[in-house]
Amino acid sequence: MQMSVDGFVAGPEGQLDWMTWTWDVRLQDFVRELTDSVDTIVMGRKMADGFMRHWEAAAINPDDPSKPFAELMVAYPKVIFSRTNQTVSGINAAMANKPLVEAIQELKQQDGKDIIAYGGAGFVTS
Repeated sequence: MQMSVDGFVAGPEGQLDWMTWTWDVRLQDFVRELTDSVDTIVMGRKMADGFMRHWEAAAINPDDPSKPFAELMVAYPKVIFSRTNQTVSGINAAMANKPLVEAIQELKQQDGKDIIAYGGAGFVTS
């Protein structure tokens, strides 16, 4: 999760323009190595829509340099947590229908690799 030195993850209106991403070889290698160690993504509802829309679009764009990574993001199962929504749309995405701790414990009991959490801030706090 990206966070400013003073502990903020977004501006007062939810702006993310302060973040800097230089998708260089070093960052790509780091993210790819991290991603290769997992087989499930968990995230909160607020992050899920934009996350899935971004990677699903990149995965079908032949000119997008992140296409190979995007295809991985789309292929991984994604478990979405929400206190308000009962359904989610997105490729390989499912809404958790249990409390967070219980659902994570069940996921951890399954065979497979590690689980990675992609925020947002409220979800990560939970």
